[in-house]
Amino acid sequence: MTKGFQEDWQQATKFYPEANFLQAPAWGKMNELIGHKVTVEYNVNDENGEASEAPRFWCQMIVKNAKRGRYLEVPGGPLLDWNDEAAKKLVLAKIREIAQREKCVFVRLRPQLRVGELAKLDNLGLRKAPMHLHAEHTVILDLTKGEDELLADMRRQTRYEVRRAGKLGIKVSWSDDEAIFREFQAVQAETAKRRHFVPPDLKTLLAEREAFGKQARIYVAETTDGERIAYGLILIEGAEAEYFEAASTELNYKLPGAYALQWQVIQDLKRLGIKRYNLWGIAPHGQKHHRYAGVTTFKTGVGGEIVEFVPAQDLVVKRFKYLFNLAVETIRKKRRHL
Repeated sequence: MTKGFQEDWQQATKFYPEANFLQAPAWGKMNELIGHKVTVEYNVNDENGEASEAPRFWCQMIVKNAKRGRYLEVPGGPLLDWNDEAAKKLVLAKIREIAQREKCVFVRLRPQLRVGELAKLDNLGLRKAPMHLHAEHTVILDLTKGEDELLADMRRQTRYEVRRAGKLGIKVSWSDDEAIFREFQAVQAETAKRRHFVPPDLKTLLAEREAFGKQARIYVAETTDGERIAYGLILIEGAEAEYFEAASTELNYKLPGAYALQWQVIQDLKRLGIKRYNLWGIAPHGQKHHRYAGVTTFKTGVGGEIVEFVPAQDLVVKRFKYLFNLAVETIRKKRRHL
């Protein structure tokens, strides 16, 4: 990653404050480390640092190889003025061109648009994807609020557990050492068996650590005797931080470790000047059997705004191969309660 490229990204975030880590160079680097090809097309400024006549945009694309068909993924993007019809058509044409060059069956994208802005995707040749792309339903905390206000915004039971954690002397600390990432992976594998989800492998976690550096933190809540209770992987990028992965031991059923962890994360992020904290994934309203249903009460209890982004959209490149993919993913979605 060149210094100039990172500076261009920082410039892009000034124009698109809704941007998060999914379009950041660090996420691109992480994907390259685990074997994916990454392409970035963008126009931020001309060589004089002034806006050029061409539409301003940023688009990071990841080539994914799957048995059901090779596809191009655009998570959290592209970043552009979605009210500008010419810009939308130009960028979508660029994306299609790259997908064709990479011999992809389709493109899957999910811009940082709220669901109420879905009409901005009309007439672009897109169709709703059968599967989601990252956290389409989530909770986001406004960290510009004071600590007292953030506590007041929590559900009463959550505030109680945060205070109980303090009385019990539960300690929360963080580290970016490789050893804690390896420990986290082992504990998360056990958590996944209990809660029936597929965790990331160690290679992916270590790639996130390498790509994000000190902006990838593993928080750990433990008893006064040093027994581990709960873990959280926090990714920090620009104005936003994500509660990206979690793990816990059996002690978390008895002790409020996860609550203590969240409160410490919130306090630390405020001190860093981070403006938003994305709790990363809840079940859609009314879906009691969704795989995120078990964590939804916990996350919404922390407070913040329940946010629904537009659903992932597919741009079909090879129609017949895409229909096969559509059938496979539709079945998979039902089986996994997504």
